Amino acid sequence: MAGVKDRVALVTGAGSAGGIGFAIARSLIAAGARVCVTATSDRVHDRGRELGCLSLTADLTKPDQVAALFAEVTAKLGPVELLVNNAGMVQTGHDIPRQRLAGWSDTDWAHHMALNINTTFHCCRAALPGMAARGFGRIVNISSVTGPVVTIDGSSAYATAKAAITGMTRSIALEYGRQGITCNAILPGWIETASSSAEEIEAGKRTPAGRPGTPAEIAAAALFLASEEASYVTGTMLVVDGGNTLQEMKGA
Repeated sequence: MAGVKDRVALVTGAGSAGGIGFAIARSLIAAGARVCVTATSDRVHDRGRELGCLSLTADLTKPDQVAALFAEVTAKLGPVELLVNNAGMVQTGHDIPRQRLAGWSDTDWAHHMALNINTTFHCCRAALPGMAARGFGRIVNISSVTGPVVTIDGSSAYATAKAAITGMTRSIALEYGRQGITCNAILPGWIETASSSAEEIEAGKRTPAGRPGTPAEIAAAALFLASEEASYVTGTMLVVDGGNTLQEMKGA
């Protein structure tokens, strides 16, 4: 199996040692990929040292910083062949309370869109021309079950942005399939990360699997979708939630 060996991979949102992005980067490196990890804060350099890979900081909500990021990865590793868009959900230093839809301010709504869909758009837009020119590319977008499949009261902005990622995923798969590019989305359910609350971990225990998932389990799915062997899998939404969305009755 060729897998991802010697492919250049960029993994966004990889600043937390207990997060999904870090786990994905680790799995790609173990499989032989040449990886760059990125995040907004300097802590990503700690992750790079732990993994023995390139690390760069960038604010992916800003197109000029995304362009500079891709240029530096290309200069140091080569053109990006595997793109894992994991950045999103929350941003360090920004604590925005949940709201019902009519309660969102323009500023807070725009923040959620910038963080959870614009980051993915900016990176895909930067990666696609080069992938198309070379006739090969793998894009893996980390979305969520929240939005495309289910939702949570007070999370309409987040849910809307994550649902938008799945629409973008399908569009890229359709538009670039004949140029050797696949684009797929992973929809995690309750995954226990360093930022998980006690409430979220408890919710994970109510899944059919009886526990929350792990970042390594999301990483395993991402590794497959990024591989050469996944060449006929595109435009799909892979739910990784321990069966949680199957059950109508949850909890006691």
